[in-house]
Amino acid sequence: MFERILIAYDGSHGAERALVKATELAKLCGAQLIALTVYRHHSMLEASLSMVRGSMEPGSNLDESMRGAAREAANYAKSHAKDHGVGQVSAFIKAGQPARTIVGFAHEKNCDLIVVGSRGMGATESYLLGSVSHKVTGIADCPVLVV
Repeated sequence: MFERILIAYDGSHGAERALVKATELAKLCGAQLIALTVYRHHSMLEASLSMVRGSMEPGSNLDESMRGAAREAANYAKSHAKDHGVGQVSAFIKAGQPARTIVGFAHEKNCDLIVVGSRGMGATESYLLGSVSHKVTGIADCPVLVV
């Protein structure tokens, strides 16, 4: 049914539920699972409250910390899928506007399904501009499963 499934994973509760469902689907279909974590540089206040967990290393800048947090999230998604029996798993991180980056990456990797959580980490952005999942469903050229 599906050959390449993209899971957009940011470490949020909604993304965790989406990861579980994407893992189940990939296993059921024998599909390759591609985990993508997108990070975006926001204002210092918003980024420090919503994107970076814990304290920053001395001498590191905000972008490095966000990239590190994104790498941890992507690696977690990859480990989770492997631990639950998915044979082909890869993980990537990208900087950019989340919805457009997710859809562009899915197109680039020829994914035939995108799985996203209904709510991610960016509560302020969701309130003002609409959720990432809503935007992804509007611009994707393949099916999108919102969990």
